[in-house]
Amino acid sequence: MPGDEGKDTNARPVAAVFGASGGIGRSLCEVLAERGCHPIYAGSRRGVGPDGPDFRRFAFDLTDEGSIQNAAAMMRDDPPDLVIVATGVLTLEDGTGPERTLKRLDAGAMAQVLALNTIGPALIAKHILPLMPRDRRFVFAALSARVGSISDNGLGGWHSYRASKAALNMLLKNFALEMGRTHAEGIVVGLHPGTVDSALSQPFQKGLPEGQLTQPMQAATNLLRVLDALSPKDSGKVFDFAGVQVPA
Repeated sequence: MPGDEGKDTNARPVAAVFGASGGIGRSLCEVLAERGCHPIYAGSRRGVGPDGPDFRRFAFDLTDEGSIQNAAAMMRDDPPDLVIVATGVLTLEDGTGPERTLKRLDAGAMAQVLALNTIGPALIAKHILPLMPRDRRFVFAALSARVGSISDNGLGGWHSYRASKAALNMLLKNFALEMGRTHAEGIVVGLHPGTVDSALSQPFQKGLPEGQLTQPMQAATNLLRVLDALSPKDSGKVFDFAGVQVPA
């Protein structure tokens, strides 16, 4: 199987970041480089991202499975040990934001949110998880959100975004169970980064309590620290930036 053979376990760890041009994604790439990862596959919709000898940039589109399949093929000969899907949308390109009431639901907008927040990451998992090693630890993580928790939902609203993240969390659980049958040391998880100073959160930063907004580099450091501490028994769960499990 791809990823099972020819890997020097003393070699520098290999990482992949889908969404490397965003605030969190770019910062994840930079912190991973500081940690000595090489190569770091850095993917974005336009193929832009961090420069340097550690990075292998590639283009992919969450709504184009062929582009995701091509990215996986590029990694086949030197597959990553750590994969982070650092993508997500809260406000669409046309300015459509999260619905505060059911009267604002729109089928087209809802379909776009689900395509980007749920289906796209699932297709990345479809093509990347088969590359993962069976004989050692690997981590596949996707950015989720606390608002995707059903039991923790006390406010309602933000219907499409909440639904897309809840569905993503269910898929990550499914993938964790499936991979666990053949990859005993594998970890598949969701990550809640908190409120990060990025393009996604900028329209909603007004009125935030002091200290609640996290800078991207700090967020990246927090998330990687959480991943460092996880074990296979944590697979299928969602954790926040402090390592606390987010309820389902």
